[in-house]
Amino acid sequence: MAKDFATRDENYSQWYNDLVIKADLAENSAVRGCMVIKPYGYAIWEKVQAQLDKMFKETGHVNAYFPLFIPKSFFSKEASHVEGFAKECAVVTHYRLKNSPDGKGVIVDPDAKLEEELIVRPTSETIIWDTYRNWIRSYRDLPILVNQWANVVRWEMRTRLFLRTAEFLWQEGHTAHATEKEAIEEAEKMLHVYAEFAESFMAIPVLKGVKSPNERFAGAVETYCIEALMQDGKALQAGTSHFLGQNFAKAFEVQFLSRENKLEYVWATSWGVSTRLMGALVMSHSDDNGLVLPPKLAPIQVVIIPIYKTDEQLAAISEKAHEIMAALKAKGISVKYDDRDTYKPGWKFNEYEFKGVPVRLAMGPRDLENGTVEVARRDTLEKNVFQLQDIDTKIEHLLDNIQENLFQKALSFRERMTFNADSWEEFKNILDTTGGFISAHWDGTPETEQKIKEETKATIRLIPINGKQEEGKCIYTGKPSQQRVIFARAY
Repeated sequence: MAKDFATRDENYSQWYNDLVIKADLAENSAVRGCMVIKPYGYAIWEKVQAQLDKMFKETGHVNAYFPLFIPKSFFSKEASHVEGFAKECAVVTHYRLKNSPDGKGVIVDPDAKLEEELIVRPTSETIIWDTYRNWIRSYRDLPILVNQWANVVRWEMRTRLFLRTAEFLWQEGHTAHATEKEAIEEAEKMLHVYAEFAESFMAIPVLKGVKSPNERFAGAVETYCIEALMQDGKALQAGTSHFLGQNFAKAFEVQFLSRENKLEYVWATSWGVSTRLMGALVMSHSDDNGLVLPPKLAPIQVVIIPIYKTDEQLAAISEKAHEIMAALKAKGISVKYDDRDTYKPGWKFNEYEFKGVPVRLAMGPRDLENGTVEVARRDTLEKNVFQLQDIDTKIEHLLDNIQENLFQKALSFRERMTFNADSWEEFKNILDTTGGFISAHWDGTPETEQKIKEETKATIRLIPINGKQEEGKCIYTGKPSQQRVIFARAY
């Protein structure tokens, strides 16, 4: 399989785009700014979705579905929310087409204008809180712990596959609570769920914290986030959880009768991750040979490739291969046997290496005689010969080892790429030479944060949760600061 694509050192951005396309994850569509997620890419997303869905349900959440279209008037009810999303909204104004007068095409029927224009869902707080008004009457109706898997549209002019597209897939949780304490606990709980998923399944170490006011979700009182570091030294926001206070409850008049028989406004959260995680997966682990996938999210965890010259040899190898497959499947390991005669073994080796399959088994006539199999692992490209006895257990342990190795490799990289900066010159030098996470003092004002962003393109990625209190001086203004925050250039 051809590997004619840029290396990370030559052009990291091009390397990423080439890899996503050539590994059959996704491609640009005929609709500007939108993507087609191809079967192999969607298979990874299904793994992401299945595991997260399981974790949501284990924490008491249930799934529902809400409309794609949101009345425009809903957005005007929460001022900061509409301000945050106004520039990204796609608006439906008419509901019918008709033939053009020249008969050569179609035009929008001017007589089919909607009475109220509809926003194509950029996020669902408004439509959901309008719905919750009908669901909530008393404290007995609370909490509501709902999630939906959906698509959203945020009109982007500059797009990149998975990382930023006009339409993308995601999940969005929207919960309603009787007390502020319960809502804050919910927002923090879901942050930890996201962090656990990122580290245990994606093998990506993440930092946990809260966003600065400038970076906070539009309409939130507090935004919690997890941040990951990509191989080019840029940060990627991998998930957010928002404590919304009573903002949306007040905007949509969602009240409940408390245990004390008082009418009170509901407390709210929302939280979500998207197909952006696919981009994080590619950029965290992959190399110049192609994709590297953590076993827990790989659509194919093991591939078996026969090496033979005669039909008799193939038949004998296939019999043993199917025994191995049955044993692996019994352990819940996804395995593929590639006995296609249209490609040579070397081509298949390259294909599965490029697509990031964690473990490759190759078996020929001599292996059958010796009771062995050649085992290649994608993360290190090492090859070893394993005895076939208890091969299922050996492969199971190898997959666990690969999963842990990918996490530790990413963690070591992040540690090497995390720096303290105590002066403006030091801060700019780190950004321009290595990038990475920079821990630095900030005076706490939005004005200083904005100036730093304008001059360096670096933003405050997060204020660490339970961060160490440490007196210092802001790197930009020299004013007093009580805690370091994490800066980085980001996607």
